[in-house]
Amino acid sequence: MDLVTGALGLLPSKLLELLKDEYKLQKGVRVKVQSLSLELESMHAALRKVAAVPWDQLDDQVKIWAREVREASYDMEDILDTFLIRVHGHEQDDLSRLKHAMKKMGDLFSKGKARREISCAIEDITKQVQQMTERRDRYRIDDLVAKPAATTSIDPRLSALYTKVSQLVGIGKPRDKVAKLLTSVGEDMETKIVSIVGFGGLGKTTLAKAVYENLSRDVRFKAFVPVGLNPDLKKVLKDILIAFDKSNYMKEFNLTILDERQLIDELREFLKDKRYFIVIDDIWDVPSWNIIRDALYDNSLGSKIVITTRKHDVAMKVGCSYNMEPLPYESSKELFYGRIFGSEQKCPKKFVEISEGIIKKCGGVPLAIITTSSFLANKLGNIKEWYAFCESIGSGLGGNSDMENMRKILSLSYYDLPAHLKTCLLYLSVFPEDYEIDSGRLIWRWIAEDFVRPGEGGQSLFELGLSYFYELMNRSLIQLVRSGEQGIDVTCRVHDMVLGLICSISREESFVATILGDAKQNTPSRGSKVHRLSLHNTTWPTIMNMSKLRSVTIFSDAIINSMPCLSCHRLLRVLDLEGCSLGDHPNLSFIGNLFHLRYIGLRRTANAGELPLEIGKLQFLQTLDLFETVIKKLPSSIVGLRRLMCLRLNWNICLQNGLRNLTSLEVLRCVIADSAHIAEELGYLTQLRILTVHLKLGKQTGCDEGICKALVESLGKLEKIREIGVASDGGVMNLEGSLLCLGNLSYLRIGPTSPLPTWINPGSLPLLSCLDITLAQVRREDIHVLGMLQALRNLEVIVSGNNKQVLGRFMVGPDAFPCARLCIFAGFQTVPSMFPRGAMPRLEEFVFCISLHDFAKGEFSTDDLALDHLPSLRSVSVRLYRRIEKIDEEMKMKVKEKLRQEADDHPNHPSVNIYYSLWAD
Repeated sequence: MDLVTGALGLLPSKLLELLKDEYKLQKGVRVKVQSLSLELESMHAALRKVAAVPWDQLDDQVKIWAREVREASYDMEDILDTFLIRVHGHEQDDLSRLKHAMKKMGDLFSKGKARREISCAIEDITKQVQQMTERRDRYRIDDLVAKPAATTSIDPRLSALYTKVSQLVGIGKPRDKVAKLLTSVGEDMETKIVSIVGFGGLGKTTLAKAVYENLSRDVRFKAFVPVGLNPDLKKVLKDILIAFDKSNYMKEFNLTILDERQLIDELREFLKDKRYFIVIDDIWDVPSWNIIRDALYDNSLGSKIVITTRKHDVAMKVGCSYNMEPLPYESSKELFYGRIFGSEQKCPKKFVEISEGIIKKCGGVPLAIITTSSFLANKLGNIKEWYAFCESIGSGLGGNSDMENMRKILSLSYYDLPAHLKTCLLYLSVFPEDYEIDSGRLIWRWIAEDFVRPGEGGQSLFELGLSYFYELMNRSLIQLVRSGEQGIDVTCRVHDMVLGLICSISREESFVATILGDAKQNTPSRGSKVHRLSLHNTTWPTIMNMSKLRSVTIFSDAIINSMPCLSCHRLLRVLDLEGCSLGDHPNLSFIGNLFHLRYIGLRRTANAGELPLEIGKLQFLQTLDLFETVIKKLPSSIVGLRRLMCLRLNWNICLQNGLRNLTSLEVLRCVIADSAHIAEELGYLTQLRILTVHLKLGKQTGCDEGICKALVESLGKLEKIREIGVASDGGVMNLEGSLLCLGNLSYLRIGPTSPLPTWINPGSLPLLSCLDITLAQVRREDIHVLGMLQALRNLEVIVSGNNKQVLGRFMVGPDAFPCARLCIFAGFQTVPSMFPRGAMPRLEEFVFCISLHDFAKGEFSTDDLALDHLPSLRSVSVRLYRRIEKIDEEMKMKVKEKLRQEADDHPNHPSVNIYYSLWAD
């Protein structure tokens, strides 16, 4: 779905669904459906052109027409979806034969009526489309889109090139860091290239200019060349040549006669014997960089190239990058107060509190601080305007002229997005300021809203949505907050200034209605229907037209009790009450009437009693999230949800029989297997990518072989599985068996188990990147096998239990753990010497345990603590165990001093953390 086009991108394909034989439409209606589908495709293509033009450059008539088409597209989609629900209906699995026959007869009449109604609806839609097409022709919409009003605006980034160094704040440390990267030239004097990467407004151009002025003083051939969005690469190449030799290429040499290839050849010939320094500012894509890089001759004379970019894939292509960080808080204050008052000390006391709030919202972004302070410098006579301005940041940028430069810079990134990513980014305006957004929650909501469309290559919708998420991160439009092992449980945040931009666009496009409380809101334009409602700390609105409501998200407990019954909003697709208290709606009985629901989010809701039996009617439901609720059981009808793709339970919920029917499941978290039958049913869920399961094992025997065997057999059928978590309650698991289908597995958390399952080996798990395993015993051959896992990046091995065993001192080969970045060994003794030179070449974080008693007995020496053979080491954590109350203080000091000395002598100077504990025998 595209932003401006609403649901129009989906309608042609949905209409063509009606042509299938199962819907039995009359011939005349089928012809109309085909014609209407073609007309809607043409409208969609036209409206995509509208989406590519900044909203403030569109003619007012185009805006009106775009809103009209968008609203109509939603209405059309609602009609089609309602028809599909009525035709397919809902069949209960437990109907008796007589009841089933009577229901089937009733369905014939209801479906026949539904077909007649859809025929009339198609006729009405056709007329509506014709009227909109006539209006478009009448007002020559295409011409208005193609020829937006001419502007004379100047690129606001140009000012960064002419700012005096003395006026810069906080530039010293980043300038020195980039300079250090550039000056670490090898013996062969190869050309050094460094990229400066970060989102718009962080000061990349300013930093590049400071580095350029600092390092280019003794360089004769130097250039600072902007590229920008949609560059004319011929002009860029000409600009580089002119910057290097202005007199020649401006007066004597006619560059206009050269094509792109000839310009590259000319530039390479010019640079082949010259040392140069060049900054390529604001590159947006890899192909443009590749062409420019080809033109910059690598002559091994110690030349230097700096690029700036908002795109992490461009920075990765360069290879050596400096990630632009926001200004520290103290530097932010210095810049803000200096521009308004001259210094922090000169700020009047009444402005201190509001100033601190504004500085915090600017988030260390120099552009935000500069534009904000420029605006407020003229408002010193009225502090109320300061408070009003502070409230506006994040909920929509103000319309004052001083904020326009910042908005234009940020909007460049927005309008560079393809249409589907514009929609996905704008959807983030649902969430409050500074909110930590879980990637899974966000992507499943995108899917429920039909923002993620099936692609090529067999990718699931979630995998495709995940690629959208990382593309927005790559473009620096969302900021990574937390990333778990193997990229799992990723969360992000939207910078307040970016949030302000997308809230403004969302308001203009009538995309999301956000109610903030205290009369603050980000609502659609007058006359527009509310399709998506986000409530932040307020009461339920009563003055909006919510007859077409599709999505409700509530971020406040207080709103639940004042919330009207939602059963009247039958078009709801997304209901997200995460973190709320259900108050007067503990049984959620109204859910059973919301047949369009795709997403139900109840994670961490309080007072949730139980789900109604009617939830089985929600045949379009894709996501049901019940994590950290008090719900103890699921209704039997849950097994009829054949489209359910994500089911996240709580550890106190036991599943009903019939789990095998949920064949669309891709994610199943926190499932309890208290019988071999439940474990066996997991094998029928062949679409599973993520599975976490808790085995209820026998408390007397310590292990139920039947459940373990059934689980292993089921895992052997899950060819698409990427992540597995298996834990037990009551004993040590024996998960031995033959698993040959886990070639896609990248993440495995398992334990306690014993012995190490033989299917954990390089041949069976070629892509395993993260392994977290708890064992009752560990053998030297186990560590050897783990060391041969070629893709393993993160490893945690814990030996635990009352009867734990550690069998022998192990040693691995010099090719062990080739990709490991993190290794944690707990509950058994490990020393660095067990990993010879050549092993763990990429290890950055090492956590291990040693016994002072064994060092005192002479089984180990301080030489075993050498770290110099681990070249990538950045952090070491060591737990020193003692077996007796009185510690051998002399040995303790020797070990401690040796570790400190090893860290000091190591080229990376890794940090060392030392802890002390009693050894648990």
